[in-house]
Amino acid sequence: MARVKRGVTAHAKHKKVIKKSSGYQGRGKNVFRVAVERMEKAQQYAYRDRRVRKRNFRALWIQRINAGAREHGLTYSQFMNGIHKAGIEVDRKVLADIALREPEAFKSLVDQAQAALSQAR
Repeated sequence: MARVKRGVTAHAKHKKVIKKSSGYQGRGKNVFRVAVERMEKAQQYAYRDRRVRKRNFRALWIQRINAGAREHGLTYSQFMNGIHKAGIEVDRKVLADIALREPEAFKSLVDQAQAALSQAR
């Protein structure tokens, strides 16, 4: 059986790794062995941070909703409790956007939440 020389495939593999690691600093951008390590670590961070991004955005939305609710005399937890009791099914992402961009509309939501809270007592 004929011998297989791997120069072409090895070169292609190296080239692919070096291209992916082109923005790294130091030897991570041009030395294959180091580039492989850096690329693997970067992929670990990317995998982890896709989940962390979701947490961060939820925290941001909660902060924005809380700021909007406090302008009208409610805390975040009181506001969300009132929203649920009023039967308004709007997620935090949309509520945060409304609080930021349309304060009048958010004020009407706060009023509905307050009304639902006062009825429940």
